[in-house]
Amino acid sequence: MRLRSLLFALPLLAGVPALAQESAPAPKQEPAPIAAQPATLNDDLRAKFVAQAPEDVVASKLIGTSIRNGANETIGSVADVVFDDKRAVKSYVVSVGGFLGLNAKYVAVAPETLKLSRKDGGALDAVIETDKDQLRAAPEYVYLGSQPKK
Repeated sequence: MRLRSLLFALPLLAGVPALAQESAPAPKQEPAPIAAQPATLNDDLRAKFVAQAPEDVVASKLIGTSIRNGANETIGSVADVVFDDKRAVKSYVVSVGGFLGLNAKYVAVAPETLKLSRKDGGALDAVIETDKDQLRAAPEYVYLGSQPKK
């Protein structure tokens, strides 16, 4: 009797794993990877290195340079340089008034109005044909994102 029960139960037990496999969701098939050329640097992507020439002006040396007028009066200093989308100088931001950067007003001047040259020691010299009063009366330069909320 025992053998009969075992023979009868054996086909039933064999079907249970088959049912479990049918009810499981089918695995997702990932797309096959596409063969491609290995990544390499060609001449278009290689970094190009440039040495500084004596006539080059480095922004870190320009910022903070005192600006004089034709009467040799110090009327401000270079606070920043603004570039356009082609990376050409669009304007120089001039700090006028204030003391040690406090209460200073910033105005942007066109690059052709600020004459840059080198002194005998190599330091930058900046001259503009205006005076402090004209700079104070000029529209204030406001950095994007710094505008007061309305």
